[in-house]
Amino acid sequence: MALRLEGARNLGWVLLNSFLRFIFVFINNCVAIPSYCLYCILLQPLRVMDSRTFWLIEGIMFKWMLAMVSQWGWVAGYTVMEWGDDVRPLSEEEAMVIVNHQATGDVCTLMMCLQDKGTVVRKMMWLMDHVFKYTNFGLVSLIHGDFFIRQGKAYRDKQLIYLKDHLDRYYHSRDRKWIVLFPEGGFLRKRRETSQAFAKKNSLPHLTHVTLPRLGATQVILKTLGPQQENGCLGTEASTVHPSQSGSKPKGLQWVVDVTIAYSKARPMDIQTWIFGYRPPTVTHVHYRVYPIKEVPVETKPLTDWLYQRFVEKEDLLAHFYETGAFPPPKGQKEAVSRAMTLDPVHLCVIQFLAFASGYLWYSVLQYFYCCLF
Repeated sequence: MALRLEGARNLGWVLLNSFLRFIFVFINNCVAIPSYCLYCILLQPLRVMDSRTFWLIEGIMFKWMLAMVSQWGWVAGYTVMEWGDDVRPLSEEEAMVIVNHQATGDVCTLMMCLQDKGTVVRKMMWLMDHVFKYTNFGLVSLIHGDFFIRQGKAYRDKQLIYLKDHLDRYYHSRDRKWIVLFPEGGFLRKRRETSQAFAKKNSLPHLTHVTLPRLGATQVILKTLGPQQENGCLGTEASTVHPSQSGSKPKGLQWVVDVTIAYSKARPMDIQTWIFGYRPPTVTHVHYRVYPIKEVPVETKPLTDWLYQRFVEKEDLLAHFYETGAFPPPKGQKEAVSRAMTLDPVHLCVIQFLAFASGYLWYSVLQYFYCCLF
């Protein structure tokens, strides 16, 4: 009887905690997202006169928005442990980030672990499924210039054309540095069976923890944003020239950052978990591996092989992690070293204060105009 009472008490606490978190997140969205949008509308004259300053201000606000999402998980005890290469020195370089995709929580995890990587968050562009356009955060991503891609064979060719046009129009004009994509094109649980059948039919590696990546978006990004010589090769000597020495032309992509996300007990975390916080505190592990752009081929067959090899390596990394609880050490080292990624609570409190103060300001302004009109 005592155990039942204790269980009921714990369940009641979990439900109350989840309800209070939901209310907080709901109010957070109702305050922060409209404020972000209204400021962007108000600053449109600045965008016309000085677009660089406008996108600097917009990027700061965008980073604050992502910090709020990170806070939802951090307050619930969802933290990140980082492994592999240190990507912070690359924060001002242009990079393409490829990530394995297991659940909607992958995006939240990236939002958290990139918060302390310099200007990366405010200067990054996301490629995400078009469904996210219709979420509460969709309008923010539209203003920021992220690209929403529609999946399926019927849309594939047109989407790649749209992607190239989007990159040409928005990537450099908005001073973007990192571009993030999920080459698998969907969640692991949805694509694994199809991917394994395709691998068996074409004598490709059998993968369990990841799926075979798709080439299209990766190739478009490399060809559009990569530094090129007259012969079309990436990673030329000309690409190392600073923009101030070669006119206004940007250097182009310099790195590929290969990110592998591993969840405790192989249980992916979704956005609902981040919002409601009903899972006990847990650590998500993120492994980085960096490749110079000159090592990445562009032509279809070599690039396909290169990309497949990256996901075979991800499979090995995840298999080792789920067996031992740690990622394997880099070549030439005996032990892998992890780094705890933490958020600054003072910084988060300041952001929350500014968000609510801004929300109250806009409420007062709109209420004033409403009273004047009616």
